[in-house]
Amino acid sequence: MDTQEITAEKKETEEMTEEEETMEEVNTDEKVTVIGVRFRNVGKIYYFDPTGFEINVGDKVIVETARGIEIGTVLLGAREVSVESIVSPLKGIERIATEEDVKHAEENRAKEKESCVKCKELIEKHGLDMKLVGAEYTFDNKKLLFYFTSDGRVDFRELVKDLASVFRTRIELRQIGVRDEAKLLGGLGICGRELCCASYLSDFAPVSIKMAKEQGLPLNPTKISGNCGRLMCCLKNENETYKYLNSNLPNKGDTIITPTGREAAVEDLNVLRQQVIVVVEGEDDIKERQTYHVSEISFKQKRKKIEITDEEAKELEGLEDDDIATSDIEEDTQDNRNSDYKESNRREHNRGRDNSRGREKNDGRNHEYRKNRKNNKKKHYNKKNDNYRNDRNNND
Repeated sequence: MDTQEITAEKKETEEMTEEEETMEEVNTDEKVTVIGVRFRNVGKIYYFDPTGFEINVGDKVIVETARGIEIGTVLLGAREVSVESIVSPLKGIERIATEEDVKHAEENRAKEKESCVKCKELIEKHGLDMKLVGAEYTFDNKKLLFYFTSDGRVDFRELVKDLASVFRTRIELRQIGVRDEAKLLGGLGICGRELCCASYLSDFAPVSIKMAKEQGLPLNPTKISGNCGRLMCCLKNENETYKYLNSNLPNKGDTIITPTGREAAVEDLNVLRQQVIVVVEGEDDIKERQTYHVSEISFKQKRKKIEITDEEAKELEGLEDDDIATSDIEEDTQDNRNSDYKESNRREHNRGRDNSRGREKNDGRNHEYRKNRKNNKKKHYNKKNDNYRNDRNNND
């Protein structure tokens, strides 16, 4: 083989390798200017491109979303964020909402109440086991969404046809969980305040029974469950604080050394005040209850693992939210033009989760493929180089 051919092939291989490495590199420092828009009173904030508009926080804007044209409120002013934190392609602002646009949105809210009444009548007519929670028009009235809850699968194909003939627009029925129902309907909690999910929570955080035990709450379903019948969301708020405070205290039943040097058994704890109540044997074998601050006593620190017994799990069965909450009811959709019945929002979510796992798996395979391809090219070039050297040595 000619030396020039080997040099040319080597140069071509190096160029291809550099090109592949360049494609794999991601510029994480790149920034883009965005604004944050929310479409519901309590919901996720979505990014949009404000180019061409002077927009302030609190302004109403008209934007195009996956559901169609919508009106939203600007909650985050113009700011720069990394490209990785946005979902491409980043859509722009259609226009700043006028007074007529705001009035039209209010009219839609009034029409939604009327549509709920008609939908309930049709549900009863078809005898469907579903509870209608609410309705929502898109800003351009091209789509009408109905939210409902149900214990199982509901075949609402005939219902969708009737709704489409009545309202003369595109109809979507969306099954939601009990937590989303409470978020939509609102209400007051046992604390007397407005529900957390309806006032400020944009996402549902997972809540477990262990959090209630960590905070020393009585495992009574009526005391630790909210209006939705699931564990109260506020259990998550102070869980980290209680974890930290409990880590500084001994466990109930442990033996500690009092400031006087006597041993005593821990009877009770005051977590917030960081106090330990102990039983001390006094004169004439009389037992006394005394309270010490944790800084005044000494003990062998060991954190007891919180476990849920079978009896407790059985009693509190159903409080933990095993259903897949939609977190934001603006996302998954069911199109009435689709002839095949899509089962429930849970199945849609699972399918999307499986697809995302598949994409991650494929990305890993593609990375391995590119890596192996580069190694094979290097081996191929080295082999040709060795063959060329052997041929030249033999000729010499």
